[in-house]
Amino acid sequence: MRRALLIAALLAGAAGRALPGEVSGQVTRVSDGDTVWVRVENRAMLKLRLAGLDAPERCQRWGPAARAALTSRVLHRPVKIATQARDMHGRTIGTLAVDGEDVGAWLVEQGHAWNQRYRGRRGPYADQEQRARAARRGLFADAQAEAPRDFRRRHGLCPSGTPAKKSPG
Repeated sequence: MRRALLIAALLAGAAGRALPGEVSGQVTRVSDGDTVWVRVENRAMLKLRLAGLDAPERCQRWGPAARAALTSRVLHRPVKIATQARDMHGRTIGTLAVDGEDVGAWLVEQGHAWNQRYRGRRGPYADQEQRARAARRGLFADAQAEAPRDFRRRHGLCPSGTPAKKSPG
């Protein structure tokens, strides 16, 4: 009963409303480097934005590589989601784990996403980003790599149906 109530809250909650809890499911689709669709236990679909990181936009350099990395790690796999909140787009915000491993930490450490800092806070994946930068992994090997927030500020959101820019490598 508790799980059913949690899932109902996940699907019907208002933007910004806290949704603490954990659910299990299977990833059915990867939208981009930090957003997935999960079929949760009661067969409902949940759109999840990974917390604590920011991956390149679909139309941004390194965007296709970030999406491919996330796809290879989670698509059609059983996952656990620790929910935190909803964003202004109605997506659930939370962490994603496969076989007990935090997928967000893996994405940042492999150079597929930036640690997300907020209001002077260090961010949850600062150590992983530091190691990726030191090893020049993925986008951290590219002197021209631009943080997604800066890209969005300069270019806006990616238009729907726009081809992604080719990632180096």
